[in-house]
Amino acid sequence: MIRLRPHHLLCTQGYSGKGYSTEFVQNMSAIVHSLRNVPGTRIRLVFGSDSLCAHCPHHTADNLCEAQEKVSRFDRKTVEYFNLHEGVYVYQDLIRAIDTQMTPVMLEDICRGCAWYPVSACKKNICGK
Repeated sequence: MIRLRPHHLLCTQGYSGKGYSTEFVQNMSAIVHSLRNVPGTRIRLVFGSDSLCAHCPHHTADNLCEAQEKVSRFDRKTVEYFNLHEGVYVYQDLIRAIDTQMTPVMLEDICRGCAWYPVSACKKNICGK
């Protein structure tokens, strides 16, 4: 089962084939393809390192991120806005619920400081702008 941390629910929507390394892009592309194209895909929402982190060059040996404070803030904001809890969800149902509530102001608040936010399709894919 694919494991996703809270803010990666947003990243998987804005992803457009770019990433930190070839290995990261290959893993991210495979996961995003499955999430977007296989109806009923179940994910486990985890409050920590996930299936995307595993292939990131910023993932440390102690199972954290080199930018742990920043990614923890992204996660915390996502959890607070959408009242998320660890557990198993149908990805498409969870995304639909998030996207229905999301506003451009919320997205900016969550993603402020993300290097990918200005160059990704997040605004367009999540808020339609």
